[in-house]
Amino acid sequence: MDLNQYLNEILVALFQNIMDIEEKALITEEFKDITINDMHVIEAVGVEEPRTMSTVAGTLSVTVGTLTTAINGLVNKGYVERLSSKKDRRVVLLTLTERGVKAYNHHMDFHDHMIQSILSELDQEERVVLSTTLLKLEKYLKEL
Repeated sequence: MDLNQYLNEILVALFQNIMDIEEKALITEEFKDITINDMHVIEAVGVEEPRTMSTVAGTLSVTVGTLTTAINGLVNKGYVERLSSKKDRRVVLLTLTERGVKAYNHHMDFHDHMIQSILSELDQEERVVLSTTLLKLEKYLKEL
């Protein structure tokens, strides 16, 4: 097997494994009413200041129309709240409800645990190589 084929197989398996592990870890009894995509929308809304629909859509690289569908479901399930901007009532702001914050924290805990588990297996030099390689991979994927 040549290097290109080998690396392709590793990347495909890695992506699939992360998605599978994430789904099993995140969709617990408490959060069984939402999907992984919903969890990523919750992550994009975040716990900081309320964010506009267009800002969240940009973070997720989706259209505002696509985001609207996801947000409607999350509002109905009690994870997200829509607010009108005090500066411009035409602007819709998104914020997480208490339930949404719990889901957000659950998601962040998963990522923190995953990263700590990976780093615990690496020495300092390997950590630097991994970070550098992942940054290059991210840059390449953004440019596609």
